[in-house]
Amino acid sequence: MGFATENTPGGTLEGRLAYFQSFTVAHPHLVAAKDALIAGIRQSEPNAIVMVFGPTGVGKTTLRMKTEQILIEELRAQLENDRGRIPVASVEAIAPDSGSFCWRSHFKRLLQEMDEPLVDRKRLPARDLDRRFGERFGLTDRSPGSEYRYAVEQTLRHRRPVAVMIDEAQHLAKVASGRRLLDQLDVIKSIANRTDTVHVLFGTYDLLAFRNLNGQLSRRSVDVHFPRYRAEVAEERKTFINIVHSFQKTLPLSEAPDLVKVWDFLYERSLGCVGILKQWLVKALSTALRHGDATISLPILESHALSAAQCDKILSEVMEGEDRLKDCAERRSTLRARLGLVPLANAPGASARASIQAPENNRHKLRPGQRKPVRDPIGQPTTSPHAACL
Repeated sequence: MGFATENTPGGTLEGRLAYFQSFTVAHPHLVAAKDALIAGIRQSEPNAIVMVFGPTGVGKTTLRMKTEQILIEELRAQLENDRGRIPVASVEAIAPDSGSFCWRSHFKRLLQEMDEPLVDRKRLPARDLDRRFGERFGLTDRSPGSEYRYAVEQTLRHRRPVAVMIDEAQHLAKVASGRRLLDQLDVIKSIANRTDTVHVLFGTYDLLAFRNLNGQLSRRSVDVHFPRYRAEVAEERKTFINIVHSFQKTLPLSEAPDLVKVWDFLYERSLGCVGILKQWLVKALSTALRHGDATISLPILESHALSAAQCDKILSEVMEGEDRLKDCAERRSTLRARLGLVPLANAPGASARASIQAPENNRHKLRPGQRKPVRDPIGQPTTSPHAACL
């Protein structure tokens, strides 16, 4: 791939910077998350809620934009014939200045995103929210934002987007004292129900607070994990180095910097998150172009890197979120015990599964005639009345 220089179109400082900002690496974690997200939108019930979570700066916004592009392309023919329809509605959940999340502001932003005219006129005065009117239109509460909620539902029915994308959805968890998290997500669930529109929530691991709030929500939710690259895993470390090399080749400079040589420093201050790495390189590129440098030097990289204290704080939050995602053996054993099933170690086919899952280098070879360490049955075997059906 050639570099954009001053003698090529878009070779100005702003053009070269925009050129690199628009570049996206189709790395494995991004592709896997994109495929899982699109499958979740297509294959789930129309009123499902898809939760996409991962570390801060991993590239969730890029994932959302790429997914929107795919959905737009798929619906292009339908959109030409139906000008009233939109492919997707995207809105960012704005963090409140203080107190709890503001639904009124959120609904107004969503109406504006869907190009709904006269948004301020959509508001229903509180005096009109009487009991009979509320029961008719499902507005039985006078909570903040309820006066815009009916307009949002009607617009979604008319515009018929494939999905509603809510970025920075962890801000929904900002609740005032005494208000439950379940109440927050019930608003999203209710709108999804009444409009048959999939809602996709993008957020950090703080979004995990919404998982498994109740059984109904667990059944209707689809989880998509967008992880970082881990240096301790050889394959992921190699992939991260390849990503660094891709950025290195694409930087619009007269002399390509040797970023691969300092990949470990880039990993250290990005924690394996491609979004953090990309933002870092954009800042370093801007400085190099403004100074008229031929390439990005190590001092420039160091000047724009996150501090060690910042990285340590982010890493602590990331590792805590990763630990919460682990479906440990203890939790599964507890589940089986509550269901009245035999322990996992004694389940049929457990030995076969263990042999498949165990790494090759952890297997202990047995000498000829030596038994495998399996548990012998105790007591007299009983015949189940349903044995003939198995």
